[in-house]
Amino acid sequence: MADFDLAIIGTGSGNSVLTPDFDGKRVVIIEEGTFGGTCLNVGCIPTKMFVYAAEVATTITESARYGIDSQLTGVRWPDIRDRIFDRIDPISAGGKTYRERSDNVTLLTGHARFIGPKRLQVSTGEGDVIVTAEQIVIATGAHPMIPDVIAESGVPFHTSDTIMRLPDLPRRLVIVGGGYIGAEFAHVFSALGSEITLISRSSALLRHLDTEISEAFTKIAGQQWDVRLSVQIEDVTATGGQISLRLSDGGVVDGDVLLVATGRVPNTSGLDLAAAGIDVLDDARLRVDDYGRTSVPGVYGLGDVSSEHQLKHVANHESRIVAHNLAHPQDLRPFDHRFVPAAVFTHPQLATVGLTEEEVVELGLDYVSATQHYSGTAYGWAMEDTLGLCKLIADPNTGLLLGAHLMGYQASNLIQPLIQAMSFGQRVTDVARGQYWIHPALMEVVENALLKLGLS
Repeated sequence: MADFDLAIIGTGSGNSVLTPDFDGKRVVIIEEGTFGGTCLNVGCIPTKMFVYAAEVATTITESARYGIDSQLTGVRWPDIRDRIFDRIDPISAGGKTYRERSDNVTLLTGHARFIGPKRLQVSTGEGDVIVTAEQIVIATGAHPMIPDVIAESGVPFHTSDTIMRLPDLPRRLVIVGGGYIGAEFAHVFSALGSEITLISRSSALLRHLDTEISEAFTKIAGQQWDVRLSVQIEDVTATGGQISLRLSDGGVVDGDVLLVATGRVPNTSGLDLAAAGIDVLDDARLRVDDYGRTSVPGVYGLGDVSSEHQLKHVANHESRIVAHNLAHPQDLRPFDHRFVPAAVFTHPQLATVGLTEEEVVELGLDYVSATQHYSGTAYGWAMEDTLGLCKLIADPNTGLLLGAHLMGYQASNLIQPLIQAMSFGQRVTDVARGQYWIHPALMEVVENALLKLGLS
């Protein structure tokens, strides 16, 4: 048995908990999978590196509108893949080596489960290790959810954890799921040359977004890919390397590779949390309070295992808060989840923060809204952009923004001043007229949207 001051389960954002406050503490870090967690290895970072390659390819194929004749003559998938993972894999390995060499840190590779309130059993390749710790951080992340009809079919499939390491670019890729993971991979693989069929049980893609944005993107997606909406999968079979999915509307979809992108489930089921008296919510998330504390004193949770926001920037924020609260239990700081932004790196790009118009109406709030299209700005003219838009929602009584929703080129960057305005309580008129906006930069889309709200 090994006794520690602090045990951390998971090496994604959990690894960032170790600030200088813990230099003199006995710490154990437990990792079952690849060191570094989802974002580094199978999430944000590699996917966006693929997205950038897809954007380069898209620029080439769409260049004719600017009077430039160019042709995408080939895509070297192995080179694209290896450029990405030759960068990422050494970072993961380096992070593991760094922790292994830390004087006060023990790194255990294996599966951890609770056998008491502050008692863990870690199953390593060399046997079980019993770990006790005064403080424990659960940062085990999430895993892909697989519908039973696919899981029980015996047909080979990929998830976001595996699709990026394919040996070859598929000619026909079938994607199940109409959320952000499906939309991003549809863009990546279609831009690089794969034929895409995207299947969603919803009537629109990215349904979590403002309806105006979701409906506009769904229409655009239908022009890029074969999009099947409002359907269920009845059966999945594979014959001679071809995968076939029979749909509830009677249609049949065929492909060479199947990607399941139907969401991610918190990694709580294998932790035996009941043995420790730790509460879990109905959706399998770890129950934590505003300070990251579970139902057991001294045990904290952060990131995808507990947060309703499965986003790396949220996990990083929660890691900083938990690190402080562990070291300063008499000076607790709460999580700040008031204005959590998100982006979808598909084509066109999308970004959002705050309330949707539907949520504002449901809450019965007074509001005004305005939509500015990229095409109404000089830089939009330069891009010949007919799709991009910025939709803002504000409270006419306080002059504060309630929500911001963008679709188009660099949406994830354009939204940042709106996130700042909401986070620091800046009024619409102050943001719009209290600073210079560079002309004719694309940021004028945001400026004009603010002015269109008509607040004084």
